Amino acid sequence: MTLTDTSGEQRQSRLYAFNAGLLKPGRARRILTLAGLPPHLGRPGPDDLIAVWGRSPYAARGEAMAARSGAALLRIEDAFLRSLRPGRSGDATMGLILDRRGVHFDASAPSDLEHILSTDRFEDHSLIARARDGIARLQALDISKYSGYAPNAALPQPGYVLVVDQLQGDASVRHGGLTPQSFREMLVRAQEEHPGRRVVVKLHPETVLGLRPGHYGPADASERVTLLTENVSPWRLLEGAIAVYVGSSQLGFEAILAGHRPHVFGQPFYAGWGLSEDEAAFPRRRRKLTKVQLFAGAMLLAPTWYDPCRDRLASFEEVVDQLEAELRPFREDVQGHVAMGMRLWKRRTLQHFFGRRRPLRFANDPAKAAALAVREGRGVIAWGMTAPEGFPLPVRRIEDGFLRSRGLGASLVPPLSLVADDLGLYYDPSRESRLDRLISSPAIAGGEARAARLVERIVGSGLSKYNLGQALSDLPEGHRILVPGQVEDDASIRFGAPGIRTNLDLLRHVRAENPGAVILYKPHPDVEAGLRPGRVVDAEIDGLADAVLPNSDPAALLPLVQEVWTMTSLLGFEALLRGVPVTCLGLPFYAGWGLTRDVFPAPRWRRGRPTLMALAHAALIAYPRYLDPVTGRPCPPEVIVDRLIEGYTGSGGLGLGLLSRLQGLLAGQSHLWR
Repeated sequence: MTLTDTSGEQRQSRLYAFNAGLLKPGRARRILTLAGLPPHLGRPGPDDLIAVWGRSPYAARGEAMAARSGAALLRIEDAFLRSLRPGRSGDATMGLILDRRGVHFDASAPSDLEHILSTDRFEDHSLIARARDGIARLQALDISKYSGYAPNAALPQPGYVLVVDQLQGDASVRHGGLTPQSFREMLVRAQEEHPGRRVVVKLHPETVLGLRPGHYGPADASERVTLLTENVSPWRLLEGAIAVYVGSSQLGFEAILAGHRPHVFGQPFYAGWGLSEDEAAFPRRRRKLTKVQLFAGAMLLAPTWYDPCRDRLASFEEVVDQLEAELRPFREDVQGHVAMGMRLWKRRTLQHFFGRRRPLRFANDPAKAAALAVREGRGVIAWGMTAPEGFPLPVRRIEDGFLRSRGLGASLVPPLSLVADDLGLYYDPSRESRLDRLISSPAIAGGEARAARLVERIVGSGLSKYNLGQALSDLPEGHRILVPGQVEDDASIRFGAPGIRTNLDLLRHVRAENPGAVILYKPHPDVEAGLRPGRVVDAEIDGLADAVLPNSDPAALLPLVQEVWTMTSLLGFEALLRGVPVTCLGLPFYAGWGLTRDVFPAPRWRRGRPTLMALAHAALIAYPRYLDPVTGRPCPPEVIVDRLIEGYTGSGGLGLGLLSRLQGLLAGQSHLWR
């Protein structure tokens, strides 16, 4: 920020801090720096700012310096989506609220958030649409301030009155007009006002983790009062409540978003706007808000959000994207897995994808894998359909995602995305897969719009699954049909091609059905590299294809053709994303939904008629996991698109490079590394 002093000269105002938490390298300092306010140590002038953390005990240092120097205070607090776990567990915040007026939980003076809620007219239709989608998305994804709760934790039977505990001595309690007696009053009132109803007291996540005490304990439990000691989803908990009693907890805000009118005993930012039953008076808050307007102010306008993968400031939606990506492994891998029959070269990558919470255990023998899983209480993962028939435990089947890498899996280039399917697998139409179910279900709020933006970026940047290939030479004129070759022993052919199963038969069929068309044959890159079977010799192609396009870039080729005919190739899906009509001679995951011309009838569970963007949302966003190769974090697909555009190659290192060259000499023994 530039100011003009009394001499007429301009100087840059600076932000000063007087506690180590804001001065040392870390998330808070990084967000401030990106916001143009890097913290300094020194003596501020009257036109500078002094950063303090909310109303913490350490804020007194900065407050005293502000009084002496005349500098203004900048009070900093975590935003309302913080992290998977509380800060004392080591998780860094995803955003900050930078407040020059006060602090949102202290109603004794106005705050920037209160000013926004009091004055913003909320007439921006796009802002209100974002807020509506944001509320729905947080509920659908089960995301709260701390989202690292147990996904399968048992909830009380619906019909209870919910009382929300908070931490003893917390600043939001001390400055929110609450005392220990307030919490006693809450519990009494909840019972008196709802005679005969069960009362459930939700303890704070830090109390559940044993980090800090709350206001309720075992002495408060009775036949009517239950202490909820598990860290459960606030959204699911609110669904079963008939009434909610809070002091100043953020769960009161979420209760409003969930449709409740909570009884509020303190003075939090969300009270006083006509959306709650308030014990306190709020003379400054004369306005009536809708819950969408409240959300827009608190989540979209007030916070400064941060993207930890791209190390930049972010939008609310980008933060939710990141939390969604991090929550999948956090929730699905909590018990850990036994990885059964995994090739050695894949194990390091699998550990990064699935062993973050509990390191993977590896076992090649199915009987040993099952015994180990039972003994240690783990799940089982296996590559593709390799789990034997009759395996006694549920199996998550692992495969490459549809935005994989810049390089071939058969060349041992590590993947940037993997899928983990607990029902079947996307290329096996004999049973319903998790992807089938996702496609059949409506995309979450804003999902199709997000998919459209992602697809536009993928198409505009010329990305595909492997991101290999060269520019094209002149193509024959006419009605061009692209025929992608496939690996003939690939699982997608074995499971998803009930009729034609070889590249030669595919070409013969397409030529017979389209005698006057210009047929362009693109061999599969694994086959071209000599790593997998499926080569069609030149003499056989003669008369069937008008041009063979070896080493061609599929993303550059698709805009130049009028149709794609395929058995089960992913290139058919990539063609759909680019508006190219597709004929399927097999049953790939994208067939049977009314978006392709299909030779075979669809499985009975593919009766829905999703839009193309709903299909894209399921296949590119909801189904795969992505791992950022730069930060090593789980990430959304938008980050992977950035990395691929930047040219990240995903090299597996010297060892895998040498092994890749060796396997090129042993293509006939591909079962050794697949």
